[in-house]
Amino acid sequence: MAAAGATAAAAVAAASLAFSSFHLSKPSLARRHFRTIRSSISPPSTTEFNISFAPKSKNPKPQSETLLIPWIIRDANGNLKLQSTPPAKYLEDMAKAKALTAKKKKKKEESAARAAAGEPKHSKAARRFYNENFRDPPQRLSKVLAAAGVASRRSSEELIFEGRVTVNGSVCNTPQIRVDPARDMIYVNGNRLPKKLPPKVYLALNKPKGYICSSGEKESKSVLFLFDDYLKNWNKQNPGVPKPRIFTVGRLDVATTGLIIVTNDGDFAQKLSHPSSNLSKEYIATIDGVVNKRHLIAISEGTVIDGVHCTPDSVELLPPQPAILKPRLRIVVVQLVHEGRNHEVRELVKNAGLQIHALKRVRIGGFRLPSDLGHGKHVELKQGDLKALGWKS
Repeated sequence: MAAAGATAAAAVAAASLAFSSFHLSKPSLARRHFRTIRSSISPPSTTEFNISFAPKSKNPKPQSETLLIPWIIRDANGNLKLQSTPPAKYLEDMAKAKALTAKKKKKKEESAARAAAGEPKHSKAARRFYNENFRDPPQRLSKVLAAAGVASRRSSEELIFEGRVTVNGSVCNTPQIRVDPARDMIYVNGNRLPKKLPPKVYLALNKPKGYICSSGEKESKSVLFLFDDYLKNWNKQNPGVPKPRIFTVGRLDVATTGLIIVTNDGDFAQKLSHPSSNLSKEYIATIDGVVNKRHLIAISEGTVIDGVHCTPDSVELLPPQPAILKPRLRIVVVQLVHEGRNHEVRELVKNAGLQIHALKRVRIGGFRLPSDLGHGKHVELKQGDLKALGWKS
């Protein structure tokens, strides 16, 4: 304890000696009265600092002289000392804080100026690259109207011919004219077409019996009525996005059930419906009566439909199942004629002398109807499903 007291006393003596040589702006002030301030640092013995304060002057002079403020700091050895300038670390931190504040202020001013001037967010080169590689090119006016859900493409052409469509303020009577909804002002019956077209949707439906593949509004049992709930909830799930106008890809007759593709992408529908796609389609035909080998041979040999000799890709008699009493045939055809209109599979079976009890399509290309998808239900097609159908978006 004695050694600690001696050390503290020596520190106080050194501080007093250092301050005795420290003068304020006027040398005469250092010889004035000293006011004693007791320190609260340990040890609480007789440790004191004698710091002089200049009294108020009776004749104050203009504030031209710099007021010196003493700084009490610890040196590298932990000893207290007095100095007339702030520590170097303090000055460094203050400079950094000032520079950071100035940088934030400058950035804020630049953002405000850019917003006021309407400067684009991306550079001109970036926007050009986007327009050339990702932006949809201008499309035919009738196609744009159909994609926007105004009407079918054929009905849209009738609206254009009737002079009920204007483009940029002028009546347009040419369905083939190229337009861009994001840039051109298109009006139909006085209503502005939205700048943003609906997104492309791709759906697979398990068609029930008794429904027809037609988009006519007068049809009471169109398969599109099975999507009423889907379209009613569209605005809730996709706020601010226009509602798509969907239609079926190809057809299935009223008595045939199973897989049917529904979309609003005209190019996709044309690709799948065209015979050049060479998509195979698999059907399961439930037969009334007994199926013999000669029936299979007759179906394999094919028949003439609308002047074209059509033969199936494969015919197979499925093994019997306890829950299914009637025989079933798996028939795979490659699209050579439009199915639905000419009833290709039904004609093949009929030509063999058999009668179909039920017909169901279960596969198109590489996409198979999910086994757990109920009648009248649909599922959205993913990117892998579209590739299985031969579509590259």
